Amino acid sequence: MQVTIKTPEDIAQMRIACRLASEVLDYITPFVKVGVSTGELDRLCHEYMVRVQGTVPAPLNYQPPGYLPYPKAICTSVNDVICHGIPDDKRILKSGDAVNLDITVITPEGYYGDTSRMFMVGEPSILCKRLTQITYECMWLGIAQVAPGKHLGDIGHAIQKHAETAGYSIVREYCGHGIGKTFHEEPQILHYGRPGSSMELKAGMIFTIEPMVNAGKRDIRTMPDQWTVKTRDRSLSAQWEHTVLVTENGYEVLTLSAGSPPPHRPR
Repeated sequence: MQVTIKTPEDIAQMRIACRLASEVLDYITPFVKVGVSTGELDRLCHEYMVRVQGTVPAPLNYQPPGYLPYPKAICTSVNDVICHGIPDDKRILKSGDAVNLDITVITPEGYYGDTSRMFMVGEPSILCKRLTQITYECMWLGIAQVAPGKHLGDIGHAIQKHAETAGYSIVREYCGHGIGKTFHEEPQILHYGRPGSSMELKAGMIFTIEPMVNAGKRDIRTMPDQWTVKTRDRSLSAQWEHTVLVTENGYEVLTLSAGSPPPHRPR
């Protein structure tokens, strides 16, 4: 497994890319409301990236081996959609919906910034509020494990334990990933695991932590569009994502901006 340790120049550029990705979420926040289509959210984000920031939406036409090209600028995953929901004009947000907006930008210098947030539309259910909050805590509990000498398994274990203690399940088919001048790099960041297992963390690593937590069982189903992934039992799913740098004595969250929700401070 070849993991790229980022140079000081890489880190400086990644701070910019990741802040810009988070600022797209700041911009779109007031538009996420009852009556808007996910297609309109996509158009607004695309325009902001290209015209205001001068960035490129990384998902647009992204095509891993065996997949059709992804057709939109962002991912909009609503309710039982776990990830990679494709925006369209038919999907109108209604009160009670939970939606994850996943943003990845590419800067003119070629660096990727990747982050996502949950949004609750109108009057969310108690389940929606709790699942969204627990998933947010899962992400921050994972982040709190990041430091040189710790292991990837420490991150996954902290996330898994918190989700399962709350009665929820962790999606295992998708994970976090290294990132830099490539969208997806090694290492893979599993959101479950055993303490002390897998790769040891080293200063200069940059990767995403992005747990996907289901209110029901962890089983998934992939739609015919090859991208949209839903819970098999149609239960609600939630996800949060930050990009994190391993520093000499801990971590730095790179995808923070003025509108980011406040961090969860594990006790």
